[in-house]
Formats: sequence, structure tokens, C-alpha cells
Amino acid sequence: MNSDDSWEPRMERARRLHRPSLEDWKRDGLKETFPAFVADLEQEGNYRSFYLDAETEKKNQHQQIPAVLDAAAVTREDFYRYEIEKIPSVLCNIPAGFDGGEWRGKWPAQENWQLERLVKDDTLMDRRFKCGEDDDERNIKIRLKHFLGYTEGNKDDSPLYIFDSAFDEDSKANRILRDYRVPSYFSDDLFGLVSESRRPPYRWFLVGPERSGTCVHIDPLATSAWNTLVVGKKRWVLFPPNVPKSVVKGRGLVREDEDDEAIHYFMYILPRIKRKAQSLRHAEQYEDFACYEFTQNAGETVFVPNGWWHAVLNLSDTVAVTQNFCSPRNFDDVWLKTRTGRKRMAWKWLCQLEIKYPELAARAKAANKRDNFAMKYDPVEIERREREERRRKAAKKLRKLRKKRRIFHRGWKRNPCVPKPRGTDCQSPDKESKRRRTDPRATVSP
Repeated sequence: MNSDDSWEPRMERARRLHRPSLEDWKRDGLKETFPAFVADLEQEGNYRSFYLDAETEKKNQHQQIPAVLDAAAVTREDFYRYEIEKIPSVLCNIPAGFDGGEWRGKWPAQENWQLERLVKDDTLMDRRFKCGEDDDERNIKIRLKHFLGYTEGNKDDSPLYIFDSAFDEDSKANRILRDYRVPSYFSDDLFGLVSESRRPPYRWFLVGPERSGTCVHIDPLATSAWNTLVVGKKRWVLFPPNVPKSVVKGRGLVREDEDDEAIHYFMYILPRIKRKAQSLRHAEQYEDFACYEFTQNAGETVFVPNGWWHAVLNLSDTVAVTQNFCSPRNFDDVWLKTRTGRKRMAWKWLCQLEIKYPELAARAKAANKRDNFAMKYDPVEIERREREERRRKAAKKLRKLRKKRRIFHRGWKRNPCVPKPRGTDCQSPDKESKRRRTDPRATVSP
């Protein structure tokens, strides 16, 4: 690679923009210690559940979490139970060609997304992908050829991570859409009823170097998500929706020299969370505490139900695709979040639901009525607010007028002098002026 194509100066600039306060991205030397951490994980069983006591474990023993399913056998209707009951799942063999219990054809991504294949793809290699944001939330983009060089040669504790949602917007990258197929289990896309420009970002192409990842979070607007890994290995941790945010985030357990990064979370903070939960098992915030850890291998698809906390760490260099979605099964939760979080979109969405899915529109309206919730962009609501605003302004104007009158009458009682034009004195009235005011026969001289 010649000096003009060197990745180092470009990635150094991306680092400075993404985390300007971090002077040394290699300060903890995690590149050297990470292999031992991964080896320890691989020596243990892949699917690990952590409960505080036997009683909590007994409550959950009827269902393995995550459920491990084979797309060659599980139909779309069979899977709905896991979505309705919000059971995290790992679906095998989807990129290999199976889906909904049938053979649908192998994903082209199985070949096209291999790292050695990507470096030969001149079209994609020259395209800029998002790998972070600056302090003003502006996207930081880098050419794929430079990022893949960085993936191979960096020694950062927590490397940058391509997490691009705009790959469908240009002719260079939209061929990625042809390399994979949305699994039939997740093909319901109710947000698709609104325009692409109005709906929130919902699908991402991911290229993650070893040690990169995403810290613990819940997916936005109560959506569920699926993530298919084509290359590499990812480590996951899941927390049920009942676990408080303060517990999941490890409040009070993060040291000053640690960052809000996935590698610190998995290597240091998560073990502390479990130890604290064990020591404070009777505290209210740790009631029914549980967490689930597992490794996702290439060819597997992880389903994360809405409301579940999750974090991901790339154990090796990875390539994946992920999407958030709203279906009739999670619609009620999504509607409650969307009507407040995306007010204009929610109204447009409701109008389309009334045409395409009237039963879902009825559920949304019933929820609004139950909660006495008025939609901001409903024309009826707009007219009502305008009437109220006109009444408010009229009442305010009337109050001002009455206040002026009260001030005038109080002033008149204290000093019955009629206000004079500018330049005249207001003196105590003499007897003659009093007589003129009281004598109806009196005349006023010009």
C-alpha cells in the first residue's frame, strides 16, 4: 500500500474527531491481554445464565435463554411464540439458505462479505462508511479500504467500528442490499408504511475489528432487532426488561480510568455488576436479577425482543447486518414510544395504518383514548389547540384591560383630578371647578 493510500493518518483524524479527550488509544494494552480473555470464554460453556438464587433459576428453567432454533425446521408461525413472549433467540442456518423451515437460497453475503473478498471489491473499497460521530453528532466517514487496513493493523484498546445505516442511498453501496435477505421471521415492517426519509434509521451494515463493540442499551422506540453475523464471533450479554437501568449500567462501579466502551464493560464492569448483585441479592433493585451471556458464531442470527438490555463485543474481526423492526406482535409497545418520541411521524403512520391495517389503527386509538393522549399533529387536535390559544389570548387581553381600569379607578379615588393633556398641571380642584362638576346648569368656557 503506497503512502497515498495509508490508513494511519486518516484513522488518526477519525480518532481525534470521535474521542478528542482520549490522548492514548492504547493506554490499557488490551490488545495483548484480550486473547487470554477470549480463551477463558471459550473454555466455558457457550450459553451461560446468571441467577442470584435457586428460586429465580427455577422461575426461568422452563425456557432456555436464548432459545437456540434451526431455521431449517422452525416455521414463521412457530417463531411468533418467541416474539410474543419476548424470548431472545439464536436462529441457525439463515445465511446458509434456510428460512421458515424451507430452503430459500444461500445469501451472496456468505462469499461477498468475507474480508479477503471485500478487499478485492473496488466499488465498495472506495466508498465512505460511517465509523463514528464527533461531539456535534456529525458523522465521521472513512473509505472501506482504509478501514480494513486499520482493522488489520490497529492496536487500539477499543477500535472504531463501521456502523453504517446509509448504504442503501448510493449506487456504490446499495448492492449490499442484494447480498442478504430479511428473514421471513422478521419480514413484518410496519414502519415501512412511512417514507424512508421520515422513519428513523433501522438497518446497518457492520464491520467490527476485534475488541470493538456496542455498550449496553435498549433498542429505540421499543423496536425489536435481529442481527446476522456473516464473518467472525461476537459476545453478547442480555438483561431482562425488569432489571433497572442503574444496575445494568453499573452505576457506581465504573472507575475514572474506564470508558463507556464495550471492552471495558465485558472485561471489568460486568463481573462487578454480578458480584454486587450477589452481595445485595435482597435489595429491591436486584429482585429477579438475571443476565445471559453467549457467543454468536458466523451464520447465526440473534433475535433481541423489545425492552431487553444488551451489549455486544467483537471477539474477532466481524462483518454483519442488523435491523430493527416493528411487527403486529410488538406494535402496542412501539406505538406508545413513537407517539411521544416521533410525533409527526406517528400521525403519518396512523393515517397509513387506518388504510392498510385498520385493526392496528384501532388498537392505537384505543391506547390514546385510554391514556387521554392527544396527538400533536391530528387536525382535530390542531384546531382545538388553536381555539384554546385564541381564547387564552382574548382572556389575557381582557385581564390587562380590567387591570388598567382598576388602576385608573384607584387613582381617581385618591386624586379626582381629571387627567390633563401633557404640559398641564394636575392641581387640587378649586371650589369653582367643583361647582361646575356638580351644577348641571354650569357651562364650561372655551
